[in-house]
Amino acid sequence: MAKRLWGLIAAAGSGQRLRAGTPKQYHHLAGRPILAWSLDALCQVPDIAGVMIVRAADDALFDRASLRRDDRVRDCPGGAERQDSIRAGLAALRDWGAAEGDGVLVHDAARPAVPATDITRLIEAVADDPDGGLLAAPVRDTLKRADAAGRVADTPSREGLWQAMTPQLFPLGRLQTALARDTRVTDESQAMEGLGARPRLVAGDPGNIKYTYPEDIHWLANAIERNRRRAPE
Repeated sequence: MAKRLWGLIAAAGSGQRLRAGTPKQYHHLAGRPILAWSLDALCQVPDIAGVMIVRAADDALFDRASLRRDDRVRDCPGGAERQDSIRAGLAALRDWGAAEGDGVLVHDAARPAVPATDITRLIEAVADDPDGGLLAAPVRDTLKRADAAGRVADTPSREGLWQAMTPQLFPLGRLQTALARDTRVTDESQAMEGLGARPRLVAGDPGNIKYTYPEDIHWLANAIERNRRRAPE
C-alpha cells in the first residue's frame, strides 16, 4: 500500500502568555477562529488523507467553532504537555487507519498564516526522508543572552541558527518512538533529534509566526491577506 500523508494540529493549549480568558486558538482573525485558518492550511494540501485536531479534554468551545465541516477532519483529547497531546493524536491517527510508514504534518493551532506554497515545498523537500524535516527561517538579528538580573551576559553567534516553525513532517512510526521517550521537548524535531535523527531544514516565510502576544494579531492579519493575494486564481 502506498504511503499516505496525514495532518495533526496541536490545539490543546490554553495560551497563558496572552492572559485572556479564551484559549488563543479561538480568538478571531479576519472573522474566523485562529484554529480554522490553521486547519484550512492542512486541508488544502492535495491528497491529504485526514487531519486530527488534538484539543483539551475539557474544551467547551470546539463544537461551537464548527470545525468538522470536512469529513477528513476528526478530533481527540490531548494531554497535559505538548508531547502528551501529540502522542494522543498519533495514536488516534493509527486508530483511524494511518500506517507506521505514513507521513504526518504536525502543525500548531496558533500558526494560521503559513503559506500553502511553504507546505508544498516542505513535502517535496522531505519526501521519503526517514529523519523528516521542518519549516524554519534563518535567524536574522543579533542575539543576546541575559543573566538573572536582565542584563546582557554575552552575544552568541547567530551563524547556523534557524527559528523553528510548523508544520513539521515526520514518519508516523518514528515520531511515535521518539515521543515515547520520557523527555520534555518543545517541538517534534527535538524529539526526533533524541533518536539521533537530523531533520531537514526547509526555508519558510518569516510571516509564519506563532500567535503568542496580543500585538501578533496585526501581523498575522497582514500575512493572511498577503497569502490571499499570492494564491492562484
